[in-house]
This record gives sequence, C-alpha cells and structure tokens, in this order.
Amino acid sequence: MAADPGARGSADTRLRRGARPATAEPHAAADRAPLLLSGADVVLPTGTVPGGRVAVDGTRIAATAPGHAQVIDLTGHWIVPGFVDLHNHGGGGASFAGGTAEDVLRGVETHRRHGTTTVVASAVTGDLDFLARHAGMLAELAQQGEIAGIHFEGPFISPCRKGAHDEQLLRDPDPAEVRKLIDAAHGHARMMTLATELPGGLDSVRLLAEHGVIAAVGHTDATYEQTLRAIDAGATVATHLFNAMPPIGHRAPGPITALLEDERVTVELINDGTHLHPAALRLAFHHAGAARVAFITDAMDAAGFGDGRYLLGPLEVEVTDGVARLVEGDSIAGSTLTLDRAFKRAVTVDGLPVEDVVAAISANPARLLGLADRVGSLEPGKDADLVVLDAAFDVVGVMRRGAWVVEPGAAGQRLD
Repeated sequence: MAADPGARGSADTRLRRGARPATAEPHAAADRAPLLLSGADVVLPTGTVPGGRVAVDGTRIAATAPGHAQVIDLTGHWIVPGFVDLHNHGGGGASFAGGTAEDVLRGVETHRRHGTTTVVASAVTGDLDFLARHAGMLAELAQQGEIAGIHFEGPFISPCRKGAHDEQLLRDPDPAEVRKLIDAAHGHARMMTLATELPGGLDSVRLLAEHGVIAAVGHTDATYEQTLRAIDAGATVATHLFNAMPPIGHRAPGPITALLEDERVTVELINDGTHLHPAALRLAFHHAGAARVAFITDAMDAAGFGDGRYLLGPLEVEVTDGVARLVEGDSIAGSTLTLDRAFKRAVTVDGLPVEDVVAAISANPARLLGLADRVGSLEPGKDADLVVLDAAFDVVGVMRRGAWVVEPGAAGQRLD
C-alpha cells in the first residue's frame, strides 16, 4: 500500500542547513519591495559572473534594481536558474500518477523546496479511461500554473522493456487512443513516451508532432534502424536514456546509438548514481553535448520522503536506502531523486562544468517545453525562478516567481 505521510518525517526535516521553508505570505510577490541579490557567482546564458547581481521586481527578473531595493548579500554562493523537471511521478509521499489534486500539490511543493520551480507531472501505465480522467484533473492544475503540463509514460510501451509498468495494461500505440489522451489533457499534454517499433508507433509519433506534443522514445525494444525511422517521423526525446532499452552492441547498435547521434534528439538522464554509471553519463554528454541533455528525476512518491512501501500505479514498490524497486520482479521503479541532488552529483562526482549542468537541468528542458521565454535562464523579463546554492552545491534558497519557497536565512545577510 502507499506510504502514510504521517508515518515518517516530512521533507521539511531534511532541508539543508541554512535553508528554511518560507512562511505563508499574505501579499503577492508583485506587492513586495524589489530585491537585489548580490555577491554570488551568477550563472547566465553567456557564462558565470563572479560576484554578480540578480534584481527581482515583483514576479520577474529585472534589468536593474531601484534604489529602494532590499539587498541580500550572497557572497560565497551560487545563483542558478530554477530547475525544470520534464519527467516526475511524485514526491513527499504523494503521487502524480494516481493521487488527488491535493496529493499532486504536496508532491509539487516537495520538489520546489529542492529547487524544481517548474515540473511536468508524469502518469504511468493504467486503464485508458482512468488515464483520461486523471489527465483532466492534472489539466486543471496546469491551468492554475501549479504544474507545467502532463507526460504520459505508458501504456503504449514494449512488454519486453516494461520496467515498473503493469504488463497487463500495456497496449500498442493506436493513434485514436493517443488522440483520446491528448484531448483529455485539454491542451496541457506535453510529452508521451512510446515504444515506436510497435504497430501504430510511427503514426502515433506523427500525430503527437502534429499536435505539438513531444514524442519520446522509451521503454522500447527497437533496433537502431527502427529508432531512426521514429526520429524521422518526429520523435525528439529519449526517455531516460540507457534505461528500459537494449544496450549498445557492436553489431546491433540499438536505440541508444541512434538517439545519441541524432542532433534532433534531447536525451533524458537520471543522475542518481543508481540508474547510470558515471561513465555512461559522461558518454552521453560527450556524444550528445550539453545542449542535448536534460536531467530528470523520474521520481516517485518516496522522493524527499523516505524508505518504505509505496504504490506506483497499481504496482507495489519497496524503497530501501533510497532505491526504489518493485516488490515483485525487483525492477528499478523510478527514483527517489530530487534535482538538487542531481545537480550536486553532476558537479562534485561527475566533474561537469556548472554551466553545462545548468543547461541540462534548466535551459534545455525549458526549451523542449516551449517555456524558454519565461523560465530556464536568469534574464530580465523572465520569471524570477532561481536557486541559491552554497559552496558545496547544497540548496540554501529557492525562489519561484519572486516569492521565496525556501528563504536563504543564515546563508544571506540582509542589508536594509
């Protein structure tokens, strides 16, 4: 059964030292005094500015701060854009895949406290009518601005590479059924993962592309040649590259090779140290380049919450030492990752430049979602979505649309 949120400490108790959840504010961000965040290393699209400044006026980043702006000294820290998660099934003990609206909001808030200011809610394989009804609820949250849209991961995936999906509910990608889910999302369908080699796969990819929905190749048993045909039909994303697809072979290069080598494709990576060996991550960055990588969490309910038993769709999951596996079959069942951990690991373990990590965790997913005019980088006129990191790359502050989700607290000395 799913975990009881009251059974363990909430994610609040695991916030990094120096960070604290913002208290409820009676006034909108637009009514607040302007802010000037000063002294941090600021990562801009053009590179890192040591001792830089970010001006916030209302809900937006401003070109300059007025003279009466409140100054917060963040010397010794980093300021990076808010994280954007393309692929996320839940967190904080709550599910995006089958929970109520309140559950989804609790999961969204958990990930916000870890720096993810923009999140797409991912569904898992289920009965088609249930998925359509659930998409209607998620669409209302998207309309309210709480989530950035809906990702359907299943049911149109391969039983050979099903991972943590119920095989009895899998089906071939019938374009009419694909259209049913698109319509149920009321304009908020952002991505669908397909095994494009299945009957109806290529026609479904074309249908998704025609409706402005990202077609993602994943949970697939496709060959190299079949994957190339899917890309030519309009597929532009690799769902958690390397996972739930055939490995690279010297005579059968498979989907991984096709997805890495085609410049039209962005590859998702789960950088939690469980799903990928560091060498596999470096291979992806080397061949795709930083501009074609998107870090995702593929998180399930346990993210930011703790070990225990959970449900992922209809399947029972055991989380032990932060690793989620199906109770029956022992397959990895999503992750307990939050994007702040993916960021820190990328810099401190994988040795990636901070600028490349920012591209993979903010700019690239924002571009894929069609939101680059609003989020994904620190530029005047965009939403004031940002994350403050200390020198060890731990989160000490999170701002979303000009309001602190996590106040820097002791990390920043307020100078009035």
